Amino acid sequence: MDARNRNSILCPNCRRLVSSDEERCPYCGLGHPGSRWKNISLGSGLLSSERIVPNIIALNLLMFILSILIRPARVGFSLNPLTFLAPSAKSLVLLGATGTYPIGVYHMWWSLLSANYLHGGLLHIAFNMIALWQIGPLVVQEYGVSRMFSIYTLSGVGGYLVSYWAGVPLTIGASGAICGLIGAALFFGKSRGGQYGQMVFQNVAGWVIAIFIFGFLVSGINNWAHGAGIVCGVFTGSFLGYQEKRGQNFYHKILGGSCVAATLAVLAWGVLRALVVAGHL
Repeated sequence: MDARNRNSILCPNCRRLVSSDEERCPYCGLGHPGSRWKNISLGSGLLSSERIVPNIIALNLLMFILSILIRPARVGFSLNPLTFLAPSAKSLVLLGATGTYPIGVYHMWWSLLSANYLHGGLLHIAFNMIALWQIGPLVVQEYGVSRMFSIYTLSGVGGYLVSYWAGVPLTIGASGAICGLIGAALFFGKSRGGQYGQMVFQNVAGWVIAIFIFGFLVSGINNWAHGAGIVCGVFTGSFLGYQEKRGQNFYHKILGGSCVAATLAVLAWGVLRALVVAGHL
């Protein structure tokens, strides 16, 4: 075995076998693939294509359970399906609900991210997680796992930022982030074209129509976050590109990893803050 083979590594971007002293990966073009800092694993844990959607759902469920345990609503164990297992508003604000009240009064700008993982009741989280389970794998397939999580995170934050500017006092839920995935899927279908792209676009466009009909018929729906989430998804999907036009590169993984780190840090801060204020620590 020659020295080149002994020093072979897997490119941290395309995962093909290359020499560790290559100036540039001959397959994907990544500069200095043997660099130690570029071989830090950003694809493990949450950023795994097989586990990303189940892990996001698990994180939402964990935050939902904690929100009830920290301080359930007075009707938390009612048989009413709209209030069954509902956390209190105080619990949600402590954990990171967003809007003009948390940001204006307590300057909780970090809640623009944390609110995407909080829900007001069993039906609320069930509907959102079913939608995520349906749309998430498509976006992972067409954009790659790092870009999918970046779109999810940035669209959720963007949606809540717009709803804050619109004067929504208190809001929670993953629907803005999920709408971002829908927007990215819309862009993919329209941009790719062909029979497959047209099928994706038509199917996802039906989701958009249903979302807005539901939003205008049911009170309490944050249509600002939904609409802005879709727009953010279209723009981030266009900016980051999808697999057929631009392969997922190292910088996409850096952005995805940064979104994971920011999400976990913000949620951990919210939980710690809530436990201290509620007297559980």
